[in-house]
Amino acid sequence: MPEQTFILNGKPVTVDVEDDVRVLWVLRDVLGVTGPKYGCGINVCKACTCHINGRAFNPCSVRVGDLKPNDRVTTIEGLADTADGELHPMQQAWLDNDVSQCGYCQPGQIMAAVALVKKVRREGREITEDDLDHIRNICRCGTYSRIREAIEQGARNM
Repeated sequence: MPEQTFILNGKPVTVDVEDDVRVLWVLRDVLGVTGPKYGCGINVCKACTCHINGRAFNPCSVRVGDLKPNDRVTTIEGLADTADGELHPMQQAWLDNDVSQCGYCQPGQIMAAVALVKKVRREGREITEDDLDHIRNICRCGTYSRIREAIEQGARNM
């Protein structure tokens, strides 16, 4: 099998898998990183949202062979290491706003929120209600109002 190399949560990893294996399966089944959740496998539910080079992506829809050796994949397990403190400010906002119910979508929700804040800051602006409306991560428990409040708090603290 071919070797695939990329940077995962700040550390280089190399795995022996075929090019067409989805990154989500490499993370979960090969590397044992279970924060990104399998929900749909077709880039719809966004439960698996992670970052690649600081931008949100859904590893269920990306082939591991498409990653380059210098691509930086960050999962919820590595998010705290990208900020000062024990938790990332967005993770702390999730706790402060008591967002989680079942918790299944929360890693993807948090990763999408962090990427959104970084995106709007690169654009030189603050987060808007329209930005929040365009987050497409599905929460079956329906905690969307608390998710929005947590994103706003997390954005203030990032």
